Amino acid sequence: MGIQNEVNSYLESIDFYKLPEPSAKEDWDSYFMRVAFLVSERSSCLHRKVGAVIVREKRILATGYNQPPSNFPHCDQIGCIRDVLGIKSGEYQEVCFGLHAEQNALMQAAKFGISTKDAIIYVTHQPCSICARLIINSGIRKVIFKNPYPDELTKFFFNKTGVETICLVNNEEA
Repeated sequence: MGIQNEVNSYLESIDFYKLPEPSAKEDWDSYFMRVAFLVSERSSCLHRKVGAVIVREKRILATGYNQPPSNFPHCDQIGCIRDVLGIKSGEYQEVCFGLHAEQNALMQAAKFGISTKDAIIYVTHQPCSICARLIINSGIRKVIFKNPYPDELTKFFFNKTGVETICLVNNEEA
């Protein structure tokens, strides 16, 4: 019996009505948020490990985590400039050796020629206002995050530009 006959015989023997019910799978938002937290584990930040995953049509386009630029020493090696200068969380985000996870993910997409238009970004923490501007101009249409961040300007930018935001802590629009 040839392989085609074996395939046909097998297909005819399948009784789809007697197959077991598929098991319940995790919803896509929870899945991609778990991936963002996994990506965040690569961070060398001494204070907050943040991960980001850019997704379109349930496919991962790019990932990023907070870290200094390529070939620059990491903060776990040279210390945190923010600590040395006494800068509080949520203030002067530009004074930092590291790139934010969202920035890193967007740059990875750009580096490899991947469009982020109409994508969703999953971030372990609410983006800061600097990242919000980059997200808006990259064409991302939805931001889903888990942990709030003290930057009211972010909410203002997203509200005014129509970028949908969802906080998975309470599953409502942020």
